[in-house]
Amino acid sequence: MEAKKKEQGIIKLTDNTILKLKITIVDIKEIGFSPFGGVNLSVNSVGGIATYSVPEELRNAIVDKPSFPSGDLPHDGWEIVDIVEQEPAIEEEIIDTSKGKFRVRVVAEAVMAARNMNYRSVLNEPVYWVNWVWKISWKPIEAK
Repeated sequence: MEAKKKEQGIIKLTDNTILKLKITIVDIKEIGFSPFGGVNLSVNSVGGIATYSVPEELRNAIVDKPSFPSGDLPHDGWEIVDIVEQEPAIEEEIIDTSKGKFRVRVVAEAVMAARNMNYRSVLNEPVYWVNWVWKISWKPIEAK
């Protein structure tokens, strides 16, 4: 596999926080036939979020809160925060298959976000949680 393109996602929330979404293609395996170029691909990807910017008033609101616990998620304090704008996270790789070279594209778009103001992160910020969807596609690359 060779990397072709990688773009970080940006998620803007109604509380004026901006989050980063990064994804990585871990593995791609050919697993048989499909009508999409004659190959079916199993694409394994992972992702994660991090804060890019958090308004100072939110930082101040959690300064005396306990640290976010490790292990199971706490059940208290979660509130939904709407996504007002976003740029998806994208990664593309080129792979060799039994039917030639293919460009594999993975796009991740956030669909839900929540924050917890009862705890603080190690960066002294509210804790955010995001769900995203994967959109995976592939196309054969024309031989030149």
